[in-house]
Amino acid sequence: MATSVAATGGSSALARGEAVPPGAGSGDDAGRARIDVHHHFTAPAWVDWAEREGLVRRQELQWWARWDLESTLALMDRVGIATAVLNPTMQDRYRSAAQAREGLTIVFEALTDLVAAHPDRFAILGPAVLDYPEVTTWALQRAFDKLGAVGVSVKANYSGIYLGDPSYDRFLAELDERAAVLFTHPLDLPGGPPGAPTVPGIPNFMCDFLLDTTRAAVNLIRTRTLDRYPHLSVVLPHAGGFLPQIATRMEAFGDFCTPPLDAARVQDYLHRFYYDTAGPLAPSGTLVATAGADRILFGTDWPAASADIITDFTAPAIETDPAFTDRQRRGINRDNALRLMPTLRRA
Repeated sequence: MATSVAATGGSSALARGEAVPPGAGSGDDAGRARIDVHHHFTAPAWVDWAEREGLVRRQELQWWARWDLESTLALMDRVGIATAVLNPTMQDRYRSAAQAREGLTIVFEALTDLVAAHPDRFAILGPAVLDYPEVTTWALQRAFDKLGAVGVSVKANYSGIYLGDPSYDRFLAELDERAAVLFTHPLDLPGGPPGAPTVPGIPNFMCDFLLDTTRAAVNLIRTRTLDRYPHLSVVLPHAGGFLPQIATRMEAFGDFCTPPLDAARVQDYLHRFYYDTAGPLAPSGTLVATAGADRILFGTDWPAASADIITDFTAPAIETDPAFTDRQRRGINRDNALRLMPTLRRA
C-alpha cells in the first residue's frame, strides 16, 4: 500500500477516476449506498495544532495522515460509499491529560464542522485516550452525547496490554452502559521500535497488524469480556486478522490457555464479534463458515489503502466472492452496519 501511494503521488492522485467496481449493484442499490466502517480521519486542523505543540512534524507524516475532503469524496463516489464512519487517528501522542483534552477538542470541532457540512456522508467514532482515564470519560460523553457518535475506537493493545485485560474494565463498563460499538485497530506488535519492520523487508501491516488483532480477539475470548459486558459489540478489522483461520486450533489447544478455553466458548465468541472487509478481504469461505455473513461489514481502510487498492481489490473481493449470495452482499455493503448502529439511518 505504501508503495502504491508513493508511486502515484498520495491520496489525492489515487482518488481520481470514474471506474465503478464490477457488480457494484448486486441486483439492487446497496452496492452504490455502501457504509464504510473502516475509514481513517486525520483532521488537518489537528495536524496544524500538533505541529505547533511539537507532537508531529508535517514532512514526516505517513501518507495515511494526509486526509483531505476532496480526495475522500472522490473515492466515496467512485466506490459507491454513501456514508463513511470516521475514525480519528494519532490520538496516542499526547504528553499530558491537559494536552490530550486540548487536542481532542480540536478533533471534535473538526468532526462537528465536517458532519454539519456533509451530514449525509459522514458519521463518527469517538476517540479514546486510555492513558488518561478522566479525559477518556470526558471524550466519550462529548462524542456520544453531543456529536452523536456511532461507536468508539481503540487500539488492540496499549504498551503491550491487550483488550480484555482487567485494566480496561472501567472503560468497557462505560461502553457497556451505552450498549456501545467498539472498533479496535491494530498497530505494530509490542516490543519493537515504532514503525520498524519486525522482519526486514516485510512491512508490519502485512502480517504483524493481523497478529495484533488476533491477540486482542483471543484475549477477549479468554477473559470472557463479552460475558462480563453483554451490551458491548466489538468489531474486528481486516476480517478478524487470523482469528477465523485458527478457530479449530483454539478449540483443540484451548486447555493450554489460562484459564482454559472450551470449544463452546470459542464458537460463541466467533459468532458475537463483527468483522470488516478492509485489508482487502481474502476469499471468505472460512469467515462465513466461522462467523456468518451477517457479521461482516464493508470497510476500506482509506486512506491507508489507496483508491486503486479499494477499487481493484477491496470492493471486487465482495462482489465476486462465490461464498456470498446477493442478499448477503447487500448486508455486507449496508444492512449489517445499519442493524449494528441504527443511528446511521439518519445519514
